Amino acid sequence: MKVNIVGGSGYSGGELLRILLRHPHVTVNQVTSHRYTGMPVTLLHPNLRGLTRLTFSNISDLKPCDVLFIALPNGESMRHMPAFIQKAGKIIDMGADFRL
Repeated sequence: MKVNIVGGSGYSGGELLRILLRHPHVTVNQVTSHRYTGMPVTLLHPNLRGLTRLTFSNISDLKPCDVLFIALPNGESMRHMPAFIQKAGKIIDMGADFRL
């Protein structure tokens, strides 16, 4: 399963990435961060050294995937949802925007 994480520079995104990198049926293709675009993920998450060579990409460069995880601050994912729907068949928002 190909997975992308939007908002991977924060605590939730980093913990999600740690879990998914060890999952045998998941390939993490992309991790986004507005502030850290182009920098290695391990700069902010040193506990992932040796597990990944991913670099943060910009949200505007988001590529299609099977599952899109969103770890953005409250209020942000709702703004971008129309674009997110075009990128993934399944979306899991870890924030409060779509909680019932």
